[in-house]
Parts: sequence; C-alpha cells; structure tokens
Amino acid sequence: MSTVAVMNGNYAAATAARLARPEVIAAYPITPQTPVVEYLTLFAAEGSLSSRMTEVESEHSAMSILSGASLAGARCYTATSSQGLALMYEPYFRASTLRLPIVMNIVNREMISPQSVWGGPQDSLTLRDAGWIQIYVEDNQEILDQTIQAFRIAEDPRVLLPINVCYDGFYLSHMTERVEVPEQAEIDAFLPPYEAKHQILDPRKPMAIDPLTSGYLVMEYRKKHMDSMAAALGVVEETDKAYAALTGRSWGGALDLYRMEDAEYAVVTLGSVTGACREMVDEKRAAGVRIGLVKVRCLRPFPKAAVAAALARVKGFGVIDRNVSFGWNTGIVYQEVRSALYESGRTLPSVPFVGGLGGEDITLGLVSKAFDEIVAAVDAGRTPQSAVWLWAPRKGVKA
Repeated sequence: MSTVAVMNGNYAAATAARLARPEVIAAYPITPQTPVVEYLTLFAAEGSLSSRMTEVESEHSAMSILSGASLAGARCYTATSSQGLALMYEPYFRASTLRLPIVMNIVNREMISPQSVWGGPQDSLTLRDAGWIQIYVEDNQEILDQTIQAFRIAEDPRVLLPINVCYDGFYLSHMTERVEVPEQAEIDAFLPPYEAKHQILDPRKPMAIDPLTSGYLVMEYRKKHMDSMAAALGVVEETDKAYAALTGRSWGGALDLYRMEDAEYAVVTLGSVTGACREMVDEKRAAGVRIGLVKVRCLRPFPKAAVAAALARVKGFGVIDRNVSFGWNTGIVYQEVRSALYESGRTLPSVPFVGGLGGEDITLGLVSKAFDEIVAAVDAGRTPQSAVWLWAPRKGVKA
C-alpha cells in the first residue's frame, strides 16, 4: 500500500535512496543537489536510514570512497551536479570501467561559463560516453520510481555498471508535486540485499585492483563493458515491467511514446520539457495536426532500434534540446536520433531546436512555434543546417 505525499524532486530522490537501503552513502553538497544530502542526513538522524554516511571534502573523494566500498561488496549511492560532477571526472570514469554498480542522481545544472546555477543537462550529457548508464526523467514521481529501479538495473549480473538518474535542477529539484511512495516491505521484495560476486576486496584474500595493464586487456575490458551496456537495454525494460507489476506505474523503459500510433510528425524530448510538449501535442491534435511525442529516457545505452521503430511511419520530426553539441551547431539528442535513423536506412526531414539553456523557460508559446516549424519544414522537405534557437523576445535584449 503506497502513501501519498507532496515533495520536491530532491526529497523524492532522497526518499528513493532511503527505500533502497544503500550500505554506504558519500556525497558533497552542490547547488541544486544540496538538499539531497541534507535530507539523507535528516533521515539518518531520525533513524529511518541505517547507511554509513561519509563526510567528504569534495566530489572527487565521494566517488573514490564509493568505488572502494563497492569493490568491498556494498550497495552505494551518491548525488551531484554540474561542477561537482566535473570535479569527480577521474573516479567517475574509473567506477564504470571497474564495473561498479553505484547509483548516482545527477541534478542537472548548466556548466560554466558564464556563471550559472540554473538547470540544464549539459553536465551529464557531456559525460555520456564515460561508460555509465544514463536515464533522464520528467517529474518527481519518475525521480522516485526510477532511482529505486536504478539499483536493480545496476546490480543485475548481466549489467554490473554504475547508473545515473538525471533530473532537471530547480524545475524538478525544488518544485513540489504529488508523489506516491511505496511501502518499505514492497521495495525490500523488489530489491533484495545486494550480494557482490564479481569483485570483492577482502584483507584475508589480497588482490590487485586495476594494476598497469596491457592493451590486450584493455581491449577485453572495453568489449565486455560494451556488451554489458547493450544488455542493459533489456534489463531496463524488464525492470520497468516488474516495477509496474508492483506499483501499477510503468515509465516505458528506455523510450516512452505519446500519441504516436497515427502521427505524421513527431517531437523528440528529454527531461522535464516533455510535460509542456505533451500538452502542446494535445492542443495541435485538437487543431487537426497529427503530431506525436517520443520521450527519450535512456540516453546510454541509446535505444537506437526503438527510436527508429517509433519514427518509422512519420514524415519527419524535430528534437528539442536543452543542451548544445559544439561543432555540430545542434543539440546532442538530435545527433543521437539522426544516427539511429541513419543506421536503420531512413533519412527524414528534421529540425534541431536548442532552448532552455541556463534554466531559461521553454514556454508553451515556444513549444507551439517549434511544432509549427516542424510541420512547415517537413512538408517542405527541408532540414535546417543548424539549430533553430527557441528564445522568447525580451525588451531591450537582442535575440
């Protein structure tokens, strides 16, 4: 039996971590992630969280401590944002290549410069090829549900990889919504205690971890890592179905589709902008425009076959990115979708959009203009060579 609470996204993440019963937590505060650490500390003080809470002096230390704890067989959790993620880059990369199933929420925040503390997934997307599974969520309920699922995905013997559950800073981290919270007994049944079997540090049985290796071994490591990443797609789908059987809530696995059955046009989204786009899909449908929505949840591994299948019947599409791919003059997700279609043998008219950088709002008005641009470009059979920027005009500011 679930309970219903009103909570912000950071509280939802901390609640999910508490329900998952991690044995070791190490995290350093950074805006807009800081309340996650505060809530976990509060849970520990109240007695509802029995994890070993480790106070560290930096994000680099946090990930280093969790790497050791995971190697010793512990279930581990942390959270960070932006510059904190950048500071932990070295152990972040090492955690994945050592195949350590650490769960980390990334509260997405724009990277500097210019200085900004506001939301945007540029931080985690920049590290998309560091070997972690990356899942992006839309609202606070999805934060809680997916963070719980993340432990089961990461610890699956077919996967054994660290995982990020990413959500937009401020738009979700500090926004309150209705959230259903499962009972602890339900989560205990869904997520039994972690029993590490692949790498366990034990002083009674000394072993070398990550010694200087030959190129041949590096090749073997990377091949097995990539095979496990590919296997993770199936595990993500399985875990979503198992969680739906427990709670009645399914998030679609790696991809979630909305009104795509008879769509002529499609918009592709990532993260919290999906909500505004879903509302606009309904508005445009009421006006006779057959447009649907493809919500990318799993960015790594990228569900290329599912994306190609979702867009198989449309005449064209657009992608609304809240990030940039320097050198491509588009957003990152746009390039991922285009690559998936190319591999499937299809070439479609498409429009890359960039907006919402540094926490700038992507309003319903901007979404409506984007949808109109998609329809016009697709019907004309054209694809812009660079991104269409979604800006709301402001008095005295040149766009």
